Amino acid sequence: MAGHRSTYSNIDSGAPYQNGAYSSSQWLEKQQSSSRKSRFIVIGSVVALVVLIAAGVVIGVVVSKHNSSSSSKKAASGDSTSGYAVGPYGVVKQTDKNDPSTFIKDDALKQSFYGLAYTPDNSQLPNCGNSLDAVIEDIQLISQLTTRLRLYGADCNQSALVLEAIKQTKVNVTAWLAVYNVPNNATAYEEQRDKVLDAVKTYGTDHIGGVTVGNEFILDFMGANSGGTDPNGAVGDAGAALLIANITDMKSQLSSLGHSVPVGTSDAGSYFNDKVLQSVDYALSNIHAWFANVSIAQAGSWTYTFFEEENVAVAQGLSNKPDFAIGETGWPTNSTTQAAMSDGPSTASEANLQTFMNDFVCGSNKNGTEYFFFEFADEDWQREQFGGVEGYWGLFHDNRTLKGITIPDC
Repeated sequence: MAGHRSTYSNIDSGAPYQNGAYSSSQWLEKQQSSSRKSRFIVIGSVVALVVLIAAGVVIGVVVSKHNSSSSSKKAASGDSTSGYAVGPYGVVKQTDKNDPSTFIKDDALKQSFYGLAYTPDNSQLPNCGNSLDAVIEDIQLISQLTTRLRLYGADCNQSALVLEAIKQTKVNVTAWLAVYNVPNNATAYEEQRDKVLDAVKTYGTDHIGGVTVGNEFILDFMGANSGGTDPNGAVGDAGAALLIANITDMKSQLSSLGHSVPVGTSDAGSYFNDKVLQSVDYALSNIHAWFANVSIAQAGSWTYTFFEEENVAVAQGLSNKPDFAIGETGWPTNSTTQAAMSDGPSTASEANLQTFMNDFVCGSNKNGTEYFFFEFADEDWQREQFGGVEGYWGLFHDNRTLKGITIPDC
């Protein structure tokens, strides 16, 4: 459908979104150059990984404001409640230290979100350091905020860890498992695919909402191959052929196990290839008003309008009409540098995260928009790897204490 060609990058009048109309953001260019271009680092090859780490890791990045605020925030579960704090973060308490399902709920947390984006801590290759105990504590918190979560990849056995944590906590949470595939590297896809399939064999599909193949694959492919701005151009179609092969294989593999599980993909809001959309059951669109230089006062309505006009309308014009949800949206609360604290009209802050939640979450719940709020908790590896506002998008600090926000009751 031709309407979706007017992506962020094509809006170049020079002013923020105003009065219900798009304007300049250079969002696509920012997405291509931004460190936010992917949620996961997946090994394309050992050499490539070493080069990436050597080039990207910022040693000893410390933001004093973050550290001081982290230590002063209240614990996510009431400190006055008696119980056993048995998890590695020491935040959630259980009445029975041997039974994760007996966790004590926090009155400050409300099940107000349609879904949350989630990455278990220390789940990046080559140094897997995640643990079941940590994921259990995360699921205890997440289950008090939503009944849905999305993952980004399957490295470090995170699919099984999440499903085991759901099993042990006995919560009503459905997970969208994921494979983070990379172009021209079958190993990255196959290894993660097999981990997802192993998890399905072990746990069944009662708590699996779907399997997402790829996150910002077309965005990254076009950026790496000078693909311009049209995801349906020659370069976009070349990337689509690679991605579709993995999507088709995942469907076949799940079917061979006797399971009918939806298979989808996720990409930046302006980078969906029509051929890819015609091959999936669902799509998750990553949309961030911050990177579009939209003011916080208009961020919620802008996100909804962009999604409806640029994604939902496109899907409805395709023969298969894939389900569409917002795969990421949120607002950062801090930055490693003062220069990156502002998107132009607004700043990264907990107060603005509160405003975005109040506007977008409650509004979306009312109008039926499906979304995965970005994200559950801050991620140290993002901050260290990329700097700026990366790593500061969580509702919780990286130590799992709630930020200075009030979860909306809607």
